[in-house]
Amino acid sequence: MEADGVIGLPLPTTAPAAAPTFPPASDPQAPVTGSRGDLADLRLVQVVPDSAQTKLWTALMVRYHPLHSARMAGAQLRYLAYDGDRLLGALGFGAAALKLAARDRFIGWTPAERTAHLHQVVEKRRFLVMPWVQVKGLASNLLGLTARRLAADWQERYAYRPVLVETFVEHGRYAGTAYQAANWVDLGPTQGQGRLAPSHRAPHAVRDLWVYALDPHFRAVLTDGRRTERWLPGKGGAPR
Repeated sequence: MEADGVIGLPLPTTAPAAAPTFPPASDPQAPVTGSRGDLADLRLVQVVPDSAQTKLWTALMVRYHPLHSARMAGAQLRYLAYDGDRLLGALGFGAAALKLAARDRFIGWTPAERTAHLHQVVEKRRFLVMPWVQVKGLASNLLGLTARRLAADWQERYAYRPVLVETFVEHGRYAGTAYQAANWVDLGPTQGQGRLAPSHRAPHAVRDLWVYALDPHFRAVLTDGRRTERWLPGKGGAPR
């Protein structure tokens, strides 16, 4: 209507948002190809809060992750993955979903037990392999590296030990091959609801829920000893 001369709109009161600036360390690098065996010094670096590492991790997520966001809720740990000095990827872990029917059945806990022990379940919220990195088997190896150290790192930071990790994979878009290779368990598709969404709303695409036990006795921990079934990796999550 303004273009037609019908009305006149006031001038903008705020300047357009400036384009984000990123540290040079997050710029695209030389291609890395081959297989896992070609990486002689594959390692994870835990990100120190409020450091240059934090800025780099955030820049990587904003620039390259499909969500273009680095936000994670609650307690959290972040990692950068390197082979020597070559940046390969980044991972982030944060608070678990409040309620997940498939997960809650898998654990076998009561609502009261879930309230008491939910903090001992964490969610892998970000996983990024840099777009210039094409290394066969790398993603599953990074999942394995984090699984071996996540519980101890979390306990050192927050003074309690998580026993189960969950994550979501967009249903129909990704097959979850890396998770399967790393012995995670596919609990099937979610209902597409947000973390706090009412039951009649579905703001998210349907996603597959995957879990990994950091402690084979996670059920006993999360149910105050009421359930004693043990989890064995590679057995589909079946109790033993």
